[in-house]
Amino acid sequence: MCGIAGFTQFSQKEGDADTLQKMGEAILHRGPDAGGVYIDDNVGLCHRRLSILDLSEAGNQPMFSADGNLVIVFNGEIYNFLELRAELEAEGVSFQSHTDTEVILALYAKEKAACVNKLNGMFAFALWDKKAQSLFIARDRLGKKPLYYFEDRGRFAFGSEIKAILTLENIPRDIRLDAVYDFFTYQYVPDPKSIFQHIHKLPAGHTMTITAEGKTIEQYWDVSFARQRKDTEEQNQEALTALLRTATKQRMISDVPLGAFLSGGVDSSGVVAMMAEQSETPVKTCTIGFTDKAYNEAEFARVIAQKYDTEHHEFTVHQNVADSIEHIVSFFDEPFADPSLIPTFFVSELARQAVTVAVAGDGGDEMFAGYQKYTTDDIENKWRQRVPEFIRKSLFPPLAKVCGKIPGPVTQKANSLLTTLANDPAYGFFITNSQIKQATWDKLAKGDVFAKLGDYHPSTITIEAYQACEGPDHLSKILYTDIKTYLCGGILVKVDRMSMANSLEVRAPLLDYRVAEFAAALPSDQKYRDGEKKYILKEIFKPFIPESLLYRRKMGFSVPLARWFRDELKPLAYGYLFERTAGICDIFNMHEVEKVWSQHQSETYDHSAVLWSMLMYQMWFDNYMQRRK
Repeated sequence: MCGIAGFTQFSQKEGDADTLQKMGEAILHRGPDAGGVYIDDNVGLCHRRLSILDLSEAGNQPMFSADGNLVIVFNGEIYNFLELRAELEAEGVSFQSHTDTEVILALYAKEKAACVNKLNGMFAFALWDKKAQSLFIARDRLGKKPLYYFEDRGRFAFGSEIKAILTLENIPRDIRLDAVYDFFTYQYVPDPKSIFQHIHKLPAGHTMTITAEGKTIEQYWDVSFARQRKDTEEQNQEALTALLRTATKQRMISDVPLGAFLSGGVDSSGVVAMMAEQSETPVKTCTIGFTDKAYNEAEFARVIAQKYDTEHHEFTVHQNVADSIEHIVSFFDEPFADPSLIPTFFVSELARQAVTVAVAGDGGDEMFAGYQKYTTDDIENKWRQRVPEFIRKSLFPPLAKVCGKIPGPVTQKANSLLTTLANDPAYGFFITNSQIKQATWDKLAKGDVFAKLGDYHPSTITIEAYQACEGPDHLSKILYTDIKTYLCGGILVKVDRMSMANSLEVRAPLLDYRVAEFAAALPSDQKYRDGEKKYILKEIFKPFIPESLLYRRKMGFSVPLARWFRDELKPLAYGYLFERTAGICDIFNMHEVEKVWSQHQSETYDHSAVLWSMLMYQMWFDNYMQRRK
């Protein structure tokens, strides 16, 4: 795991070696072990290294091909690099190091852009071909590693994080208003947008080629739900078990200490079990707990740790979160509001004290239908099929409006259900994913914000993904939607930034692209059956996980957000929301924000989600818009 950055200068000089050094310093946390730069007349490349494989200087980057023609900066890990290396050696290729980086160079020399089809891993890399005078940039299939790029009037720059790009001179920081609307809707800025107008994300599963003539972006992979497996359920279970064992074993290759995140949930417990059966020494496991029992999973993690005799490390978040939140949030270059970023940071910080690489259970919920929202969506769809359309569309909206005005969890859930049922399945799923009610946005947003947004609405992101899926049923379409949006833009961003903030590499066997393809090809009733989420995953993990844990209610990596805003975060949040002259007040009517705040403090309504989004936006704004002034 590392950090990369760079620029082209086909049409104008962008900088020199010192410029590249500054880009690297901005992302030093991603790679504190070594750094290097390369520059010529048309390109500049910079690299920060977190040493994982071949700890010698032979693994430092930028790295050159044997003939000196190719130069690469690479962030990530290639899990099948040993197999690829053996194939290349059989063809006469010789290697000077034991790194996966050198394998990418040799593979590109042979296959050019098609090399990405053979790579199994998490990666973002930039490769300069001197003879062709072309810069080739690639991002892994599911978007585990980030890649941002800036493009404006002939200028081009890229980086693992936006902060590296912003070190260059005269980078405009014009905020993209539709991305702001997206953020308050989803709590993240969806790909390929960024919060800035001139900075974008290279989408997952895509490559980009930049020459003096311009750039081209091409998609090389997408997960397909079109073809369903015909094997028996038992055969599918056996095949999936074997695949997960292989994927887990590949992610245990490391020249530095390795461990695992353990929550006591199905995914992380299953991964730890498979690591334990393939490890000669006790697996190092790390768990975060809370003093609030409703959010504390540490006791469940302890059960798995004891069962597999792991070297267990546990940390309880009991200090005032306000003491740490500003530091934690500073690692996000865009507004980001998934509250689980807090425990993710702390578990990464804890893990880094014992290991440099942590294996995690990310991906199980999106691949195998593990979220509670899939049960909610299933119930809603059954009601949608039972109630005639004319009743749903004419009667339900006014009833929902009435319920929305009555305080209390029951009426608020009724408001959400009736609103969802009044719409088609795709828009209904958008409402399920939305973190702010339309009525709330309409009250909060200023008139000039509405005018500038025009007819734009964030639902287009969900609906376009839903309609792009060629799956046979509704569950396939919403899983595809979450993989293309929430997984890539939310979950993986959170894990990357919070782990890299602590110079920790995180690997996820359940996000192996072969697992994704296998899961997509499974019939839906083997993923979600009669209300049971992650059905097949639970079946194959039965020998590894006690039944009391396997079928307990999913807690997730959640935090006591509502209480925080009435307690330890209250003074800090008030200052950010009501003592600023720019930021939130540019977007929202502050009189309405005060109402939201008061209703939450009086416990009339739970507005913690939208208040958290406001706080995260203002903290980002202060870091990236105010301080530069």
